Amino acid sequence: MEREDRMEDYKREFIEFMVECEVLKFGDFTLKSGRRSPFFMNAGAYVTGGQLKRLGEYYARAIHDNYGDDFDVLFGPAYKGIPLGVAAAIAYDELYGKQIRYSSNRKEIKDHGDTGIMLGSSLNDGDRVVIIEDVTTSGKSIEETYPILKAQADVVVKGLIVSLNRQEKGKTGEGTALDEISRLYGFPTAAIVTMSEVTECLYNREVKGRIVIDDEIKKRIDDYYVQYGA
Repeated sequence: MEREDRMEDYKREFIEFMVECEVLKFGDFTLKSGRRSPFFMNAGAYVTGGQLKRLGEYYARAIHDNYGDDFDVLFGPAYKGIPLGVAAAIAYDELYGKQIRYSSNRKEIKDHGDTGIMLGSSLNDGDRVVIIEDVTTSGKSIEETYPILKAQADVVVKGLIVSLNRQEKGKTGEGTALDEISRLYGFPTAAIVTMSEVTECLYNREVKGRIVIDDEIKKRIDDYYVQYGA
């Protein structure tokens, strides 16, 4: 219990929230990378207004913990980042009383009406931007997102926030994908929770009447990180 008490309450709540929403599942999954993983996260499973409200609050707390109020815009890359950015911007206003602009990109450039590639707020020179995503495994999405941001204006990227740091080797094998993004682009990265915090929180603990990570799943997680952990 002592170790668990050192984890912020909102992190423990968020971990249980992911399980309850069936966003975070444990079993046997084949990832896009071809790796066989004992866990899988799908942020697309947040579907109700209540779930998105709570999700926005967890993101807002983590953003505030890591970046304070030193930013103007939340940028959520299309498509999954759009509801994340909207929910977190609303929650940030409610929790911290600061108006944060939401911005996103379109996958296709619109040539009529509200033209261009951007949704929500336009970007201006000097804007301080936090990028918001669900999870980063390889850093591929930032390769696409960063040039889009820089093409709009001379913005300052204050950092990237994701919900879960999988803590796996990135493409170069030197640190996690989040570490690699920091080195490559020169801005900090953060997550609401790490996979080690998830394991610590859920191992042999019940959520809604069932043990989520038992001895067998814990061993599979440990074995996975021996092979793929950063």
